Amino acid sequence: MNDDTPELPNTTRRRALMLGAVGAAAVVSIRPALASTAASISTCEIPVPDSGRAGSYIAADGTVVPAGTRGAFAPPGRPFKGEEVKTALAGGQLPGTNYEQSRAYTNYIRRLQSGTSGFTCFASLQMPRG
Repeated sequence: MNDDTPELPNTTRRRALMLGAVGAAAVVSIRPALASTAASISTCEIPVPDSGRAGSYIAADGTVVPAGTRGAFAPPGRPFKGEEVKTALAGGQLPGTNYEQSRAYTNYIRRLQSGTSGFTCFASLQMPRG
C-alpha cells in the first residue's frame, strides 16, 4: 500500500468483507421474493362474499345482505383472481358481471378487513411494486 493509506487491522477487513457478502445475499434473496409476490397476485383468490357468509347477496355499496334482498346481487359463481380484481379496481370490469354487479363486488372487496377470506390477496394488490 502507499504511505498515505492507513493500514486496517485484519479483523476490520474481515468484518467489511462479511458485511459486503451479507448485503449481496440480501439483494439476491429479495429479487426472487418480489417475483413470487407478483406471481401470487395473479393466482390468489378473493371469494365474494367470504365463506362465512356464503349464500348472502352483495348490495350496491358492497355490504353483505340477506339472500333475495331487493337491488342486491347474488354471489358470483367463483372467487375472483387477484389479477381480475386488480383490473377491476383500476376501472375495468370483473369477468362474468355487468357494470352494476362489478361495482358492487369491487365495493365489497374494498371493504375487506383482516381475518376475512381474500383480505391478504386484496392487501397484496395495494402494495406498490418496485
